[in-house]
Amino acid sequence: MATEPRWDDTLATEGISSRTARFTGDLHHVTGARLAAEEFLGDLARVTPPAAPEHWDDILLVVTELAANAVQYAPGPFELRLRRTFDGVHVTLSDTSTTPPAPRPFHPSRGSGGIGWHLVHTLCDQVSVVTNEHGKDVHVFLPW
Repeated sequence: MATEPRWDDTLATEGISSRTARFTGDLHHVTGARLAAEEFLGDLARVTPPAAPEHWDDILLVVTELAANAVQYAPGPFELRLRRTFDGVHVTLSDTSTTPPAPRPFHPSRGSGGIGWHLVHTLCDQVSVVTNEHGKDVHVFLPW
């Protein structure tokens, strides 16, 4: 079961809040993470529209990929945090696996995945992974 997203005030002078949502890690929480991101982007767009329409879709795609990876490779709860930065959006997904993500070979004919981590690196301005004894935080920065 997902917990209710909570709002934290950041960049209060612009009236923009950050979003934090926690999920138990069930498959349907991939959709929950995407919906939480979509709500955040809707609020953000009312204050500061994206510089290009594709930025909205890119952020939703990256959130979906990160949440799907958390559900598949790090069983257990995960947390999604989104916040506005000076020139974009910072997305952090924290999960319970201490293993950093790694690219896998992509074989479209087999339908076995392998494209997600490549997409994340292609769409994001910056990607970093910080591990600790409880899991990891995947930080990505995307344009807005």
